[in-house]
Amino acid sequence: MSRVSIKNRNDLPEALWPLWDKMTTYGAFENQAGVMVHRPPIFRHVWSLLVDLADNGVLSKRHLELALVAASQLNKCSYCVSHHAPKLTVQGVSAQGVERLLDFRDHPELDEVDRLVVEYTVAVNDNWTRTRDEVFTRLRKHFSEAQIVELTWRIALCGAFNRFSDVLQLDVEEGVPGSQAAE
Repeated sequence: MSRVSIKNRNDLPEALWPLWDKMTTYGAFENQAGVMVHRPPIFRHVWSLLVDLADNGVLSKRHLELALVAASQLNKCSYCVSHHAPKLTVQGVSAQGVERLLDFRDHPELDEVDRLVVEYTVAVNDNWTRTRDEVFTRLRKHFSEAQIVELTWRIALCGAFNRFSDVLQLDVEEGVPGSQAAE
């Protein structure tokens, strides 16, 4: 059970209701958003950013979901793995493949670029002060600078969401398949 009460759309200023409605098209994140409603500026800025990136992102959905699931697995965030693992299966990675995503070096369902995305996710999440130029040389072969910036931001932001969701003990919303992949 969440350590903070879960609010809803009606608890927001009416001017933010359209953003709540748009947020629900991003996925079933009502518990996470409902906690953010306690501070409308947090809700407004975070969800405005997320829906804008969803509408105007420069990364493929596959690469984005690879990064989000890998970061959430690294941080052992069941809430975020539960939400993003199904999105990764839509992008062609089997449920078994998702479970072993962090074994990326010899993962049979990942190509060279997919492996690089997971490797970079590990670097951003765990080794950001020790990430070498060589990784960026390889990233530049496949991604524009705008894509590298968005990928880096989304991985770092995912780590923040992982911590936010876990410390507040957010329950996975009804209808979202629970996941043991983060455990």
